[in-house]
Amino acid sequence: MVTIKEIANKSGFSQATVSRLLNGDESLSIAEDTRKAIIRSALSLGYDRSNIKTPIDRIGLLFWMSESEELQDLYFKQLRESLEKYAKLSNMDLIAIKKTTKLADLPSDINGFIGVGGFRSDEMHALKKKYKRGVILEINPEPELFDTVRPNTDRSVAVAIQSFLNKGYQSIGFIGGSHYHPDLQIEEEDSREHVFRQELISRDLYQEHYMFTGGPFSVDNGYTLAKRLIDSCREDLPEAILVASDTLSVGVLQAFNEAAINIPNDIELLSINDNDIAKFVSPPLSTFRIDVNEMAKSAIDLLLEQLVHPRTITKTVLIGTELVIRKSFQP
Repeated sequence: MVTIKEIANKSGFSQATVSRLLNGDESLSIAEDTRKAIIRSALSLGYDRSNIKTPIDRIGLLFWMSESEELQDLYFKQLRESLEKYAKLSNMDLIAIKKTTKLADLPSDINGFIGVGGFRSDEMHALKKKYKRGVILEINPEPELFDTVRPNTDRSVAVAIQSFLNKGYQSIGFIGGSHYHPDLQIEEEDSREHVFRQELISRDLYQEHYMFTGGPFSVDNGYTLAKRLIDSCREDLPEAILVASDTLSVGVLQAFNEAAINIPNDIELLSINDNDIAKFVSPPLSTFRIDVNEMAKSAIDLLLEQLVHPRTITKTVLIGTELVIRKSFQP
């Protein structure tokens, strides 16, 4: 077991200073170089990182989303909160950096970053020149440059369709948003929509008139898209609908309720995300749970791995989802 005395001898500072720093004494005032030297000495000797009670690494959280985008999609709000929690548990000092910050103005004294939101390819290359270590969550335009963590929603879509088919449904609809492509400056098809189309086309069951997509993943847009479906398909409603996110589903349920369309008696509905709100709407949503805590933990773990054991290759981690059964759909 590594002792405080051994760390003091290696770093060249007193045992009292080493002990106070490693135990997180907030009243201790020392230079940043001293702090780094002591921590570096402790880790090089094999001192247990979890026993260090002061932040070891400064990490940038590049939250490339506006406040309105975050509020519209509760998933990203929960993701940010989980990242902050796990960073603290890993003795990382997480510095939140908003999209309005110019890349040239990013701090140079951080050890790595975690990126959330829409990044352009040129931004990825600029970040690589500035920081060697980083993890991108969700959409990574340059996976050869930085690690990636994303939920396996493609698999969720395939399971959802098979679940509908197992009940004998042949007319299946889809409601989903789109993503803004920062390089092309256009709205592009979400991967969930793409997989949905391909799965039904391969079974010769695809029906374009049951597809309602585009716009943000927000409650208002879910309501708008559902109203369009009702207006165009009122005499020929689908038997089941997959909605790309719980936030959209809240608006979808509002529109169906106004039109006196009963979920699940008239149409069964499956969603994706399992936000906190999913269990409180009427009816409660059957949805694929994206474990936001596991997403955040995996991102922190990947970055920590890069810091402790640097490597030249990147990794992509897919986080599985779990079907949570409530009332909007019963297998």
